[in-house]
Amino acid sequence: MKKILSLVAVIFSIMTFAQQGKVKRVAAVGFLNVENLWDTIRSADYIDGTKDKTNPAFHRSIPLDSVKFLEAEKYEGQWSDGLLVGKKVVRYQSGSEEFTPSSGKNYNTKIYKKKLENEAKVISELGSQYTKTAPAVVGLIEVENRQVIEDLIKEPALAKYDYGIVHYNSYDYRGIDVALIYQKRRFTVTNSLKKELKVYGEEGKREYTRDILVVTGLLDNEKVAFFMNHWPSRRGGEAASLPKRNAAATLLKQQMDSIRTADPETKLFAMGDFNDDPVSASLKNYLKAAGSEKDLSDEKPYLNLMYPLYKKGVASLAYQDAPNLFDQIIVSKNLVLDKNPKSYSVYKAEVFAPPYLVNKEGNYKGYPFRSWNGDQFTGGYSDHFPAFVILQKEP
Repeated sequence: MKKILSLVAVIFSIMTFAQQGKVKRVAAVGFLNVENLWDTIRSADYIDGTKDKTNPAFHRSIPLDSVKFLEAEKYEGQWSDGLLVGKKVVRYQSGSEEFTPSSGKNYNTKIYKKKLENEAKVISELGSQYTKTAPAVVGLIEVENRQVIEDLIKEPALAKYDYGIVHYNSYDYRGIDVALIYQKRRFTVTNSLKKELKVYGEEGKREYTRDILVVTGLLDNEKVAFFMNHWPSRRGGEAASLPKRNAAATLLKQQMDSIRTADPETKLFAMGDFNDDPVSASLKNYLKAAGSEKDLSDEKPYLNLMYPLYKKGVASLAYQDAPNLFDQIIVSKNLVLDKNPKSYSVYKAEVFAPPYLVNKEGNYKGYPFRSWNGDQFTGGYSDHFPAFVILQKEP
């Protein structure tokens, strides 16, 4: 098992783009599960339905102590943007007390600052062995609110790159979201939205999970779209929970198909923690993500860049000694089949596992060096290895 996981430490190529002589411009796009990046303040969500749903202030995180100063009505219905238009309500987060100084974790400012420093270091290095700089666009998984992202991009490892933020609060039962940060000089946002994923348990009761974040824009003047995902977990068992991930795959495909149909030139990137492997039914049968270029077609226009790594035994996490490659990047076929050297195409994709992200001893040798061991802060980074794709084109 540990031998298999050791394969995750991807061997860095010694061949540079300059040596190839034909690639002059590169960009890294990647993502990282920041493993519960919470601030130290107990929070609640405030939904102000008098604002436009596309406005992040429609649904924002506030300190719990602020609730008494806000206008709010009692609400006992389902949590959904559409149902809350015109209302002002408070939603209490079930996970916020766990990450406070008074909790068993003793989650204080010192730990929070170390978390920010660690995550910023990883992000700044995604793809840097190829690009010699920080990534142009980065997805984030498991952020509490916009404030923690603001704090993250101010870290010294990231501040000089002037990252912008796209984030919307979700109705996730724990209060965690997905987000996107981007270098403003390289990527311009033209539109962003969240698509609520509505899934239900065995008794037909709504289960609240993360949204799919959709962001379109111009990456170095090329039309692109990003879809950030954190699909429902395998809580309750893989088979029992699979319909929820199938629903997520269906929603993602709808969103990707919609943008591709409206403008076939737009280049699409779906990435995140899918809580399934590249061979799982959700990705193969519902999203219909192909495993190789030869399988691409009009019916299968999306390529899972992680499939070849999965076949080689590469993993991005492990649970109870079972390795998985849940962290994946899926792209539209124009990123691999179009041969215009003046526009971006995929050079390669990797799971990022430098030595400092890997446990070196003990029962979890070879696993990701995670931040928490129960309530004990380890000084680590994440329970997932991040992933990135390198894009290339001639100037």
